[in-house]
Amino acid sequence: MSQTYCLKTPLTTEALAPLKVGDKVLISGVIYTARDAAHKRLVELVKAGQDLPFDIRGAVIYYVGPSPARPGKPIGSAGPTTSYRMDKYSPILLDAGLKGMIGKGERSQAVIDAMVRNKAVYFASVGGTAVVSAQAVKASRLVAYEDLGAEAIMELTVENFPCFVANDIYGNDIYQIGVSQFRRE
Repeated sequence: MSQTYCLKTPLTTEALAPLKVGDKVLISGVIYTARDAAHKRLVELVKAGQDLPFDIRGAVIYYVGPSPARPGKPIGSAGPTTSYRMDKYSPILLDAGLKGMIGKGERSQAVIDAMVRNKAVYFASVGGTAVVSAQAVKASRLVAYEDLGAEAIMELTVENFPCFVANDIYGNDIYQIGVSQFRRE
């Protein structure tokens, strides 16, 4: 039976330990937006031994390219993008201290192994809920890579951002578990 957890960023191993796949999570605090172009730049910095534009230790990255904010709003529509495009970069960022990722779709075995090794979690957000996700954003500011437009890294202050655990720190995968429950032999 799934449970609901409220998490505050930055995340810790202790906060992630009780989570199991399928659990509902409400995240509050600061999360960062980044897609594949920004991930490539972040990984280049890690490999060069240079500082990242934000403290990655305990951080959560949301795979999103939000639409422009309407007047008086901190962000526009902000639905998740497909996560597999970040898979070639994610293990390096996880090894650097990243603790959470939010997106949609399955992750590669290399990413799952890196999550287990680093006690990190992949949270899934449901595609089509972009407006609901945006309502949890209370503030936003540009952090890096303005030249990437909607794919620039933004710092989002969120309150009760809704998602669920797709991969926990133990290597469990909701996509594998879900498929096996409904597969006919």
